[in-house]
Amino acid sequence: METGDWDSLLAFDREHVWHPYGALPAAPAPLPVVSAQGVRLKLADGRELIDGMASWWCAIHGYRHPLLDRAVGEQLQRMAHVMFGGLTHEPGVRLAERLLALAPPSLQAVFFADSGSVSVEVAIKLCLQFQRARGREDRTRLLTVKGGYHGDTFGAMAVCDPVGGMHSMFAGALAEHVFAERPPDGFDAGLDERWAAHVGELVARHTDELAAIIVEPVVQGAGGMRFHSPACVALLRELCDEHGLLLVLDEIATGFGRTGELFACEHAAVAPDVMCVGKALTGGYMTLAATLCTREVADAVSAGEGGGLMHGPTFMANPLACSVALASLDLLLDGADGQGWRPRVQAIERGLREGLEPARALAGVADVRVLGAIGVVQLEREVDVAAATDAAVRHGVWLRPFRDLIYTMPPYVTDAEDLARVTAAVVDAARTASG
Repeated sequence: METGDWDSLLAFDREHVWHPYGALPAAPAPLPVVSAQGVRLKLADGRELIDGMASWWCAIHGYRHPLLDRAVGEQLQRMAHVMFGGLTHEPGVRLAERLLALAPPSLQAVFFADSGSVSVEVAIKLCLQFQRARGREDRTRLLTVKGGYHGDTFGAMAVCDPVGGMHSMFAGALAEHVFAERPPDGFDAGLDERWAAHVGELVARHTDELAAIIVEPVVQGAGGMRFHSPACVALLRELCDEHGLLLVLDEIATGFGRTGELFACEHAAVAPDVMCVGKALTGGYMTLAATLCTREVADAVSAGEGGGLMHGPTFMANPLACSVALASLDLLLDGADGQGWRPRVQAIERGLREGLEPARALAGVADVRVLGAIGVVQLEREVDVAAATDAAVRHGVWLRPFRDLIYTMPPYVTDAEDLARVTAAVVDAARTASG
């Protein structure tokens, strides 16, 4: 495409096209991407940027991977889509089979959704229908923790942080749930007894109206990129068992190896009653998510009022998405070279720890933290997003800072040299953004 064509497209984009959490006219102008290969994005002006974000954490194998391209192409020769109501197909059934083989063994049923937010909506419906089927119609609220983020649809927004989150302006229109204090920071912190007592008291006080507890295990993502002890997740499992609640773990951002375990709940050695997965499920090729649940939950909901789970997206279990998800899971487990995800994530973790360490000495930096393939530099004040982004782009790296955070969640195929460029960009962006 000629430069002049991009000028007109960007002008139209600015005036008429919404971008995430943005305004119209758009400012600053987005960078036009014309192609992507491996871990690099090619811009319209010929520059290439290493993607330090894995396209919001989903493109774990990078771009244009031949095995994933082939999976899409082969499925296109059969069918791109067919409704899942009254029909089924091999990619959907095989993907459900694969997910249940990877997930904690107590999870035995799969509901396919079109996005992570929708998978959370489905999880909430499951919990409410489960309690209703058990004769507990008054159990219609959920307990969660402050600082969380679970998506942008109304049910999901209602369990996001009610004050500091992105959805506080909708407070009067959302269901009102019960919020505990955020778990104390630190993956290695252990269980804080005061926090444990606080959450235990809150659950006991609201038991008769609570259907479930929902949290992001170990890592809070878009709510602040904070890490907490696996012991906090284990405590929530114990409280659910004690009070007859379901435990919902939102693994949309943490699933498929990102934290150093296949699922973050494995750090705590607990299994949820309901688990949401998405983002990396298809390797960033298609939008697809899933809500998994135990046989107990599935049986109660199926035998209850309505005769089934009351949800059914048009593009549920889209065959193209399911096919590329199967190929992506093959790559995750075995890799094109026989090397699975774990050594790759471990190498990225080492590279992040080494490369981000210099940021600790910068004025205005509040914290530097790394877990698995997640590296975070937290500033003492809000990031100057434009200045930080420009600094990263000068290093040939794409980052997407927000709030007081400059962070990276790179594709698992990022090699040592490219990772060093990513971490150098994060450090320089932090230096620039903190003045």
